[in-house]
Amino acid sequence: MIRTATTIAATALIIAGCTPVEGEDGFVSEAPTASVTGEAVSCVNTTSIRQSRVHDDRTIDFEIGSRTYRNTLGQGCSGLGFEKSFTYRTSINRLCAGEIVYVLRTVGGRPERGPGCSLGEFVPIDYVERDIDTMQR
Repeated sequence: MIRTATTIAATALIIAGCTPVEGEDGFVSEAPTASVTGEAVSCVNTTSIRQSRVHDDRTIDFEIGSRTYRNTLGQGCSGLGFEKSFTYRTSINRLCAGEIVYVLRTVGGRPERGPGCSLGEFVPIDYVERDIDTMQR
């Protein structure tokens, strides 16, 4: 009985770690609720990235193989949530925490590199069931 209560409490804390909440600066993430499934990693192979999904000015989910990694940028990246796209340049086929991604915006029908923002660590996640339908719309 105690073991079950401890497990439930620990699970709630993990899920709360990826639940959209208001930060100290008033920012509220639009990312779907997720649970952390492992240790964060500093880098991922760019050749393994199947898809990226921008949720807002600070949150990008990367599909890598059969896993999803959430990257939360330390500072907001102006326009990222609106444009929903970004670009980067790397010479080592790895994307790492601290590297800069740039908002990719369309100006006059042409793509243009916008503000640059620093990536955080890549945290493996699973989406919470109730938010999956909302994300697919």
